[in-house]
Amino acid sequence: MPLDENRLFKPVNIALLTVSDTRSLDNDTSGDILSERIVAAGHKLADRAILRDDTALITAQLQSWIDDDHIDVVISTGGTGLTGRDVTPEALNRVKTKDIPGFGELFRWLSFDKIGTSTIQSRATDGVTEGTYLFA
Repeated sequence: MPLDENRLFKPVNIALLTVSDTRSLDNDTSGDILSERIVAAGHKLADRAILRDDTALITAQLQSWIDDDHIDVVISTGGTGLTGRDVTPEALNRVKTKDIPGFGELFRWLSFDKIGTSTIQSRATDGVTEGTYLFA
């Protein structure tokens, strides 16, 4: 379904979280790509952080952004795989109050064309809390 060009575009404030034990601002290529795309789409990159795979740290950062009235959306990259260190979905589950049905399925469906059946290793997830949309 195409965008309705008659509707006024309303940019949103997006916080970006990279979850990784090995990335820094110098080598966070996924975060860089997402940052560029957020801005190119006309939205505002309101904040950006890189945290290691630690449920308590991720949960605290998510809650901080949820509590910030200037953050509309949180997008995270990393930490959604199946290894023991991947804990982003668990952290998101601690703070979300509602699911957004279909996001994970759509993410995996779109990814299938690029990575094939490896897409089933993704635990892409979502939620909403206090008006803040969360995507991992």
